Amino acid sequence: LPAWRPSVGTVDLVVVGMGPAGLSAAEEAAGRGLSVVVVDPRPNAVWPNNYGVWVDEFEAMGLADCVDTTWKRAKVQFTEGEEAVCLDRQYGRVDRRRLKKRLLDGCVRSGVLFHAAKARGVSHTDGWRSCLQCDDGSELFGCAVLDGTGHSRALVEFEGEFDPGYQGAYGVMIEVEKGHPFELDTMFFMDWRDDHLEDDPDMLARNASLPTFLYTMPFSETRIFVEETSLVARPAVPFPELKRRLVKRLDKLGVVVKEVIEEEYCLIPMGGVLPRMPQRVLGLGGTGGMVHPATGFMIARTLGAAPLLVDGLERELARARGEAAAALPTGTPREEVLARVDMGEVTARVWEGVWPAWRLQQREFFNTGMDILLRLGIDSTRSFFAAFFKTSTYNWQGFLSYRLTLVELMGFGIEFFAVGDWRMRRFTTVSALPGLVTLIQKLLTSGFSRQVGITEGADNGVRWKRGEGGNFSAEMRNSLADKEKELPRMTADERP
Repeated sequence: LPAWRPSVGTVDLVVVGMGPAGLSAAEEAAGRGLSVVVVDPRPNAVWPNNYGVWVDEFEAMGLADCVDTTWKRAKVQFTEGEEAVCLDRQYGRVDRRRLKKRLLDGCVRSGVLFHAAKARGVSHTDGWRSCLQCDDGSELFGCAVLDGTGHSRALVEFEGEFDPGYQGAYGVMIEVEKGHPFELDTMFFMDWRDDHLEDDPDMLARNASLPTFLYTMPFSETRIFVEETSLVARPAVPFPELKRRLVKRLDKLGVVVKEVIEEEYCLIPMGGVLPRMPQRVLGLGGTGGMVHPATGFMIARTLGAAPLLVDGLERELARARGEAAAALPTGTPREEVLARVDMGEVTARVWEGVWPAWRLQQREFFNTGMDILLRLGIDSTRSFFAAFFKTSTYNWQGFLSYRLTLVELMGFGIEFFAVGDWRMRRFTTVSALPGLVTLIQKLLTSGFSRQVGITEGADNGVRWKRGEGGNFSAEMRNSLADKEKELPRMTADERP
C-alpha cells in the first residue's frame, strides 16, 4: 500500500481505522479529490466478523457483488411445534475480503496514503488543522480527522457516561456430517426455542430471564455458520454461557460437528449516548452512533452514511476555503489560506448533515425499543417478535433498515400494539409506558435538537449508488432532492 511520509505535510482528512467505516469514507473522500491518509496498526488484516445484510440494501448501493451467499428467504421460530414465520426478503452474507479489497482498490486508485500505526490521541492546536499522535512517535496533520475505529471509540468524545446495552454472540463456521436440519435456501434469522435446555433447569431458568436465539447460515449440506445470540442485555451475557447454550442446541438438533473452521466472538454496544455534537473529530459507524439500538445492524447504515458525511465535508471545506481566499490578496500561499479556515465550524456543519433532527428523533424511538427489549424474558420476547413480524412488510422492513420517518414510526407503534397478543399489550401498556412518555417528551421538546447542536428541520439524507469506478456516482451525489427520509414513499420496486 502507498505509504505516508512526514514530508506529505497537512492533508485534508486523516482517517483512523480500516474497517468498513474508515475505508468507505477514505475511498469516497479521495474519489472527490481530497487528500487522505488512513492510519491502522494492521492494514492487511482480514475483518473478523461475518456480516449479514438484507440483499436489497447492498443492491441499492451497487454492492451486490460483495455478497458471496444469498438465501431467498429468512425465517423465525418461536416454540417447538409452532409453524415458523417466513420473511420474504433475501438475506446475504457479505464477502468480507472482496468488500475490503474493493474499497482498498478504490483508495489506492484515488491516491490514499497509509500508515501502519496505532492512534494514541489527537490535539487541535489551532483552528484549521488537527494533529494525530501515533504509538510509533509519528504525528500526522489533517484539516479534519475521522474516527472509524468502531466500538473502541479511540478519539470521538461522547455525551456523558457511555452506558449501552450489549448484543453478544458466539458463532462458529463448522463442517458437519451430512444431514443437518437447515434448509439451504433459507436463512434461520431467529430460533427462540428452548426445549434443548429442558435437561438443565438452571440454564433453562437463565434463558428464561436472559433469552438467546440461534442464528444460522447454511452454505451446503455439510457446512453451516451457527451463532448463539443475545439480542440485547445489560450487562452482556458472557461468552462461555453463549457457547454452552449453542452446544446444547446443536446436540438437540442432531448436528454432528466434524471440524470448526472459524470461531467468532462478537460484542456490540447498542444505544447509549450519542457522540458529543459538534466536535472537531468526526465519527462514522460505531464511533458515530450508527448501530441500530434495537437490532444491532450497522454495516449498511455505515456504508450509506459515508458519502453523506464526505459530501458535507467536501462542501464545507470548499465554502470555508473560498471565503478565506476571497478575503486575502490573489496569490496568497495555500497554507495561509487554510490557516484562515475555522474547522470547528466546518465539522459542526458536517455533524449536522449526518445527524439531522429527524435522524435524532428516529434514534430516540429505536432506543425506546431497546429499553423494552432489555426488560423482556423469553415468553414476552416471543410475543414481541410475533407482533413485530405481523406488522406490514413495509413497516418491519423499514424499521430494520432505518427507513421510517418519525410519523411512520408512530404508525408502526400503533400497528404493533394492535396486532400483539394480550401479554404484549399489557406489557407495553404497563412496563413500557414510562419510556414512551419520556420519548414523547423528548420529541416534543423544541430544545431536543438544539441541545446537540442540530438545526431543526435539517435533512441532507440521500440514497447513494456506487458507479463502475468504485466511487459513488456523481449523478447520485448531486441528486440531493432524493431525500433519504422520502425513501419510504417510493414504490416497492424502488425501495432499497
